[in-house]
Order: sequence, then structure tokens, then C-alpha cells
Amino acid sequence: MIGSLPSPQDSLRKVGDLAKGANVLWQRGLFNPLRPDEALRSIVNVSKFGPFAGVVMHAAHRDGAAPAIEDERGTLTYAQIDGQSNALARGLAANGVKPGSVVALLARDHRGMVLSLLAGGKLGVRVVLMNTGFAKPQFADVAKREKVAAVLLDSEFMDLLDAIPHDIPRILTWVDEKDNVDPKTLTIDGLMRGQSTARLDPPAKPGGMVILTSGTTGTPKGAPRDKVSPLASAQFLDRVPLPRGETIIMAAPIFHGTGLSQFTLSLALGNKVVFQQRKFDPEQTLANIAKHRATALVVVPTMLQRMIDVGPDVLKKYDTSSLKVIFAAGSSISPDLSKRTEETFGPVLYNLYGSTEVAVVTVATPEDMRKAPGTVGRPPVGVRVELYDENRKKITKPDEVGTIFASSGLSFTGYTDGRHKEIVDGMLSSGDVGHFDSDGLLFVDGRDDDMIVSGGENVFPLEVENLLADRSDVHEAAVIGVDDRDFGKRLRAFVVPGPDSKRDEQEIKDYVKSNLARYKVPRDVIFVDELPRNATEKLLRNKLAEMDIDK
Repeated sequence: MIGSLPSPQDSLRKVGDLAKGANVLWQRGLFNPLRPDEALRSIVNVSKFGPFAGVVMHAAHRDGAAPAIEDERGTLTYAQIDGQSNALARGLAANGVKPGSVVALLARDHRGMVLSLLAGGKLGVRVVLMNTGFAKPQFADVAKREKVAAVLLDSEFMDLLDAIPHDIPRILTWVDEKDNVDPKTLTIDGLMRGQSTARLDPPAKPGGMVILTSGTTGTPKGAPRDKVSPLASAQFLDRVPLPRGETIIMAAPIFHGTGLSQFTLSLALGNKVVFQQRKFDPEQTLANIAKHRATALVVVPTMLQRMIDVGPDVLKKYDTSSLKVIFAAGSSISPDLSKRTEETFGPVLYNLYGSTEVAVVTVATPEDMRKAPGTVGRPPVGVRVELYDENRKKITKPDEVGTIFASSGLSFTGYTDGRHKEIVDGMLSSGDVGHFDSDGLLFVDGRDDDMIVSGGENVFPLEVENLLADRSDVHEAAVIGVDDRDFGKRLRAFVVPGPDSKRDEQEIKDYVKSNLARYKVPRDVIFVDELPRNATEKLLRNKLAEMDIDK
């Protein structure tokens, strides 16, 4: 860890960033300099109840009758989710959940998830957002590490509870008939029944949330999000024109950073957020856009890929012309996916590059991606990004690859187990390597730990993957390194073929050889029906490495 005291230039930059951030919020209608009392109310609510609950409380005060969310059970207004979460907080308190305790929340996107998050903030508990793709060992490890005192969960995940002590209370946030739940099991609907919906007194100390890292290998780490400045939302709005007072389709899960940040910001803007049928379905998402005349869609890139891959016959069934923004984050967007998205939906794709720990790093606009396919864009207001070489000397030349470091008001302060990311000059490592071009646009070349050394040459899989994905007969591709007696490691490509694919291994190799250096050509090409991914659609390279390949 390398650090230094803030310089006068750093202090001046921070003051300038605050002014620019306030201006962004003013331009987007979140800050009215003529009503400082409203701004003060919002800041007070956020400081006492946390960012999520504070945002909803302010929105309910501003226009409580406006629709806030829609799920399978219908629509709830801002006043309803505010009042019902007050009742739930009282019900939780009456059943032993105390301020300062830790509660695990394992739920899909629906009202139960939202009300539980709000109640947690109002009660002053720390909510750990569990991954819906967890197996028992991961669920048990996280619950033990975070000292979970109660679990709120959907009935479909009840089998995971065998992995934790039986004396930990469990409360259902959603009940499906097919799960044959014991009628005596506590539910949030039961806890709310008979409780007052009046505003609660603020807790002595705000609670907070713990977002888990994607966890593609091992047990995910916990990244706490306890304090967030309202001005930090300017980092999202600076380069992404999210709507105000309109309808947003939320396809990304809100248990992770992408969905949670955009859901919170959508509510701050007074939008109606429409959830999916709890599990992503590409055609249903297209239908929802058309049905609600939605202005924005929040996805992870794999979801966007699947929507486009339904084909022209399905796409033309739904009028998606109302879309002005597709917000995508969570993994890289290939030049091919960027191009196909514009062909399908128009110039509406905005790609945020960041991580659970660093939060926002850069945002690529449609113009950026058209100008420089594959770019992740530029840093928004309040974000600083630098590249450093292996000796942690700053890189200032374009097209020179280095480790990406970033800082923002949203960056985390360390994992819940006491560990931290590497820090240089007050900035956190993103864990990626990349380069800037001559126009100042950032490109991510790959994860620093994904680099493959083959025959003494360094290869980052992303370059080969993007090249393969650009073929019309390839839906997507992944490249890993496998042990090789002569080269140390050799490249193995896994290809999800399109309908016109010849599934010709040599043709794929020749294509890479004609476009990239010889040492980047995969020695093996394996055709698969799909790539293994976790619940946040992150590629599981370890699962590819474990596949039994008959070569």
C-alpha cells in the first residue's frame, strides 16, 4: 500500500468536483438551489436512515401517489413502500431483530426485496445482500463470516437453511405455492400485519449494506456500503441520461452493485421501476419494454446479448422505440455486441465500467463506442483514473498497458474480513489492466489474474474473445489457459456457435491467426451450447478449466 497526504491540488480538485457534481444534479432535477430545505431534508434522511431508505422517504414526501415499483403482485406507490416498510421494521423489531444486528437478505427482485431493504435501513441493521446463485457452502461461509443474526429469504431458497444453525430466525420475503411452505413459517406480510405505518424515529446509528463480490471462485468477499454522499449519484448521471418520472425496466438483479445503484437512482428520479418475473427471460423483457413504453432498461451485458440473440423474427414483434437508455454494467461489452445493440435498438447503449470495490470508473456513451469500439469510455465527474506499471510508476503515454487504479466518493473502505484492495496515491486497484488511447478513452485489456503466459508471451483472453465474438457465426466465446508441457500454458477457446456455424475448429484457428499474433491462436477450440455463469452473469472460467475435454 502506497499513500501520501492530500496535496493542495487534491483539495482544490475535490472542491471543484463537488461543485461540478452539484451542477449535474441541478441539471437533472435532483437539486433545486431555490429549495435548500428540500435538499437538507434529503441529506438528513440519508444520514440517519442510510442512502436507500433516505431516497425513498424523500420521494414519498415529494410525490407519494406516484408509482414506485411493479412486480407480479401489482404496483406500489412511493407512499405505500414507505409506509409498509415502516410496518415491517416494527414487525422485525417485535421478533427480535435489533438495531446494529446483521440480517442476510436472499431474494429476487420483487416488493419483498425492496421492503426488506427499506426496513433494514429504518431499523438500523446491516443487510448482507446474498447471491441468489449460492450453494450451501458459500451461503454458510458468508453467514458465519458476517455474523448473521436473521435471514430474510424467498421460499425457493429454503433448502439452503440446512447449512446454518437452526436457532437463526428465518422470515420469508416471497412464498411460492410449489415450495409447500409450512403455514406457520414467518413471512414479512405476517410481520407487517397490524403494525403502524407511521414514520419511525431514526436509529441511534445508521445500519448499512454489504454487497458481495461476484465470487467466480471461492467464497465472495463482503464490501460494506455504509455511507454514501448524495452528490456521488452525479457520477452516474454525468454521462448517462437516465429519465425522470418515467418507466425503467430492471432486468439486472438488485442484490448486486449494478442493479442496486441504478434502482436507487431510479427511485431518486421519481421513476416507476418494473421488475421481471423474478427470473430473466429475454423475450419477456422485450415484451415489458413494449407494454410499458419504457424509457430505460438496466441489464448486465449477457442479458443484452441474449435479448439480441432471440433473432429478428422475435425482435420485430415488440416495439422498443421508446428506449432512450440501455444501461449495462458488470462485465465487458465486445465491439460486436455494441454494434449489434445499436443496429437493434438505436444509439442508446451506455456501458459503465467499475467494480464492487471501486464502484464507478468510466462510462462509455454510444458516441464513444461508435468512435472507438471496445472502449469503456471516460471517467465521469468526481472520478479519477490512472494507470501504473508493475513498479507502480504512473503511465502517461497512450496505448501503454498498465494496472487500472481509480478513486471516487463511492469507493469502499475495505472488506468485512479486514482485507483491502491495493492502494496507490489514494486510488484503489480495479484488478484490471488496460490502456488509454490518444483521445483519452480507456480500454480494458483483461483481468490482471487472467493473463496467460504461453511460450514466454503474455496473452489477455479478452482480445481473442472479442475477435471471435465479432464473427457472425459465433454468439460468444471464452478463452482460458491450460497446462502444456512445451509452452507452460496453451490457449483453449470455448465457442458458443450461431445457427450458421460450420463448427470448424481449424477455421476458427485460421481466423485468429490472420488477425492476431501467432502466440494468441488457440491450440484447442471447443464448441459448447453455453458458457457457465453465476447469478450476476459473470463468466466462470474455473468451470471451463474443470471441464473434461477429450482431445
